[in-house]
Amino acid sequence: MNEKPVQFFFEKQFALSERTRLREFIVSIFRKEKVPFKHLNYIFCSDQALLDINRQFLQHDYETDVITFPMSEKNEPVEGEIYISIDRVRDNARTLGVPVKHELHRVIFHGALHLCGFRDKTKTQVTLIRAREDHYLRLFFK
Repeated sequence: MNEKPVQFFFEKQFALSERTRLREFIVSIFRKEKVPFKHLNYIFCSDQALLDINRQFLQHDYETDVITFPMSEKNEPVEGEIYISIDRVRDNARTLGVPVKHELHRVIFHGALHLCGFRDKTKTQVTLIRAREDHYLRLFFK
């Protein structure tokens, strides 16, 4: 079986355009961040589905837009699963006054950056990961 290195799964239907280009771009993020990469699944779902995952696996009782699960062993090429709430992305885009497409790609890249080792628990970490997200958004949408 010839499996794509980046796959998209839809528990909630919506339009994701330029999938081939996006797959290639995500792989390039790992290359540019100098992180060995193997495979990544993106699962697009509802607020309720991601809330259930947040409660079950992270013991967090709140909605979020993206949750990243590393699936590879330490010092092995990255494998992971990234769950994205389409409902939350749409709401956040509306609140922030940005196109849904841009907010969606921000969280897509955000999940990949977590697998590259970026964190977002402190103000400094948030500033750094946001700068990388902005960098990759500029490259993707230029």
